[in-house]
This record gives sequence, structure tokens and C-alpha cells, in this order.
Amino acid sequence: MVDGRFELIDPLGSGGMGTVWRAYDVALHREVALKEVRAAEPNGVASVQRERVLREARALARIGHPNVVAIHHIVDSPAETHPWIVMELVRGRSLADHLAAGPMAPAWTARIGQGILAGLRATHAAGVLHRDIKPANVLMREDGAPVLTDFGIAAIDGLEGLTSSGSVVGSLDYVAPERLGGLEGHPASDLWSLGLLLYAAVEGYHPLRRETSVATLAAVMAGDVPAPRQAGPLAPVLRAVLVPDPDRRPSAEHVDRMLSQAFAGSSGPWVVPPVPSSLSAPMMPSGPSAHSVSDPHTGTTSPPRRLWSGPSAHSVADPHTGTTSPPRRLWIVAVLVVVVCATVVAAFALWPRAARTSASAGSGESSSVPTFFVQPPSESTSPSAPQVGDLLTPDGILRAITALEQVTGGERFTETTFYPTFVDTGAPLQDQPTLYDEFTYREGKAHHVGPGGELTETETVNLRSVEWGALPALFQTAQDELGIPEPTSRYVIVDPAWTFNEDKPTVLVYLADDYGGAYLAADVDGSVVELMPRER
Repeated sequence: MVDGRFELIDPLGSGGMGTVWRAYDVALHREVALKEVRAAEPNGVASVQRERVLREARALARIGHPNVVAIHHIVDSPAETHPWIVMELVRGRSLADHLAAGPMAPAWTARIGQGILAGLRATHAAGVLHRDIKPANVLMREDGAPVLTDFGIAAIDGLEGLTSSGSVVGSLDYVAPERLGGLEGHPASDLWSLGLLLYAAVEGYHPLRRETSVATLAAVMAGDVPAPRQAGPLAPVLRAVLVPDPDRRPSAEHVDRMLSQAFAGSSGPWVVPPVPSSLSAPMMPSGPSAHSVSDPHTGTTSPPRRLWSGPSAHSVADPHTGTTSPPRRLWIVAVLVVVVCATVVAAFALWPRAARTSASAGSGESSSVPTFFVQPPSESTSPSAPQVGDLLTPDGILRAITALEQVTGGERFTETTFYPTFVDTGAPLQDQPTLYDEFTYREGKAHHVGPGGELTETETVNLRSVEWGALPALFQTAQDELGIPEPTSRYVIVDPAWTFNEDKPTVLVYLADDYGGAYLAADVDGSVVELMPRER
């Protein structure tokens, strides 16, 4: 019994900073996770270790976000030989456990990345740098939402560091190059670590890990990450974040938008795979599945104990292959068809911008992942021969722009995505130009969706400044050069200030098939400025 209140049940795992226990809070009648300090060597090391635990508790207490593990209490009394952190018990397994089964699908990886990034943005907004982003420090809730854990080496504004001069704390293969060069305190360092995590998740291996620590150190300092081959539409995100110069990495907000675009550019059955209900804490989770769902590692199912929320537990997509396991009885198939169809209708109604959902750390909004995601309508026709009613033509896009201008009362728009059958965008408020609302165009009509958030002047563009007459030629170039001759989905994004085109308004043309996607970037006059083909 710790502090006369927390009854230790069993250890969940241990790491460099201590051991995490599953425990029972006898006062509140609930299970919690308790983190204890590992016994330290003498000569003053114990005091440093104790201070690290206290700092971790203070860091967590500053944040408060669904994608960051919650702290309940800290035990630091003379009756205890060392302090304990009392945290929520996250019932799920670590991302590292999932990755042990192999690479994950780009869409699922993009959604996980958005959740982790949402937690990071909240962390940075609270004046905290995590400094140890890696798969083992990300837990997956039962609903598929990632949770950042282990803030034991976090840097906190206003507190002196505990690291001796000339040393670097963190996991070597996930540390950003600038930190090895002595540059600390840069939020972009956490983005580098996130980029490597996503790379390992979608590609199935760590690009900088070598046989020895010295070789790994040299690879990280060089920062030369090989081009991804399995990432599909996630590849532009990885290329943008994994650059050695932290000042050249995009902002967290821009990375969030790119992850949304990567998700929209993927194809497949986007059901978030549930996580086995093993008990875990912010260290090393364990335990078998208790649900009748496709196992994210093997794709097999077990006899049902209870149905998963949302689409049936029998038709859950495997995060590694994107495939689903077959149902056992025909009557289950009939039920599933009804459930999935109803879910699709509800998703379109409740999440009109599902493919672009993100979390705002400043507003405290959650980016926890809903159970079902809707893929933008796919098509099997060539981009050079658009279907009747296809919006991705000069006339179709101009009709949509006209309708949106009439509804918004203005000519300036935020980042805008044109799909074959609908458009998603935002527009500044007429009386408060630093705020914007979201709008959509569907079935020939523009609609107001709801509040969007804050923006700067550089985040809007006049959509009529684009030479839309060049769009057919851009699609033809994309088909010829991107390595996707028969796309199953395509869309166009107008970015008001694209980081990789000198922050100028840029048109991005995306193509994707069942194996991933690629894109080209063009100036508003139709001149191609960059091609990012799929590896042939």
C-alpha cells in the first residue's frame, strides 16, 4: 500500500526512470497507474532522479489534453522512500507493440500522427518540450486514439535543466540532429522525432538505426533520411519534417494540414482498428485482446464477447495490411451492411470535413480519433477524361468558387480542397478577419459548416487568381509523371502559402491508387514547380 491509499496490483513495465504499476485507489475505487523511481546509486544521483519525477509530474500537470496521459496525484511524503506519480491507467498497448507486427497502412499512420501532433501542440503551448518521442512512449487507447506518455526528460520553461553540460538526454535513434549539435529548446526537435516515428510506422524499419551506437550517432548527425517507399500520400509529410535544419521544418500547424491531406489522399477501408484491451500504463503495456475483432497483428478473430462501438467488430481493417477478416455467418453480413451504411451516412452528416479534422492546441480541442472515417469518393476513370458533373474541371471549379463567394460574401479563402464531388474550404469573418468559418460545396450548392478558428493574412488566397484553364494539363502531367497511371482517387489543394514554394499560393494536384499516392505542385499560373512521384 502506497501512502495508505494506493494498493499495488502488478507491475506493468519498467524503463530507465522507474517502474510503472497497476494499482487500486481505495479512496476513489478505481484502477490507476503508479510510477515509482528506480533505486539510484549514491553520491547525489538519487536527488536528481527524484527531481526528474517531480518535473515529470509538473510537466503533465501543465498540459491537460486527451492525447497526453493525465496525472491525478503525486505522493512525496517522508513516509515513502521515493516519490510516486499517480496517473490515469491507459487500457491499451504501446505503438511499439503494434509496430512489432510490421508496417502500418498510410491512412492509419497519418491519423495516429495527427493525434500525437495534437498532444505535442498542447505540450508546446504549455511551455514543455517532450524530447523523447518514440513508439514506446505512445499508448493506443481502445478507441484508437494515441496518448503521449513518459515526460521524464521533458524541458520546462522557467526550470533549469538537469542535464550536465555537454550531454544529451533522449533515445539516440530518435534524437534530432540539432540536439546532438548542442542546440536545445527548439520545438521542431520534437517534430523530427515524430517524423521518424511515422517513417518507422509506415515503412517498417527505422531509417537511421545502425548496428552500433557510434554508427547510429553518425547517421543521426548527418540527418540523411532515405526517401520513403511505402508511405504513399504520407511521403510529403516525411520529406518535409525529416530535414536536418530545424528552421526548414514546417510548423506544427502546417504538419497537421499535411497529415490531413495524406489521410485524404489514401484509399481503403478506413475503420480505425481497435486495440486489444490489455491493461497498460505509461511504460510497457501487456495483455491479450478481449474483443471479437480483427487482431491488428494477425488479422484473425476470436469468438465475440461484446460488440465494438461503430462498425461491427467483425469487419475492422487491419492497420498493417488494410484488409478485413471475413464474417462467419451470412446473417452477420446483412447486419454489417446496414450498420456500415448507417455509419457512412452519419459520418457525412456529422463530419463534413472528416478528412481535414485536426486539433487546435490553443483552443484545447481534442483530436481523438473517431471510430469511422469517410474516404473522399473514389473513381476509376483517367484524370484526363473527367466524368459528367466532375468538379475537377475549370468550369466545375469556377462554379463552385462563385457559389462559395456568394455564401461567404468575400473573395478570400483559406486552404481549399477540391474533390470530384465536393469542395472544403474556409473564409474569414467579414467583421473579424483574423477568424474564419468553414464552408463546403456539394451538389451544386455552397453551405456554411461552422466556426473554423484563427488565421493570419497569409493564410488566405483569392481562388480566382489561379489559372484554372491550366488544370487539364496539370492532371495530364500528373498522370504522365507521378507513376500512378490509373488513379482511384484524385483531388486538388490550393495552399495560400506553401512552405516549399517560397510561401507563395500553390496548387497541389494529388493522385492515388490502392498502393498510395503522389502529387505535383504548381504556381497559380499553372507552371509546375515540383514533382513528387511515387518511387517506381
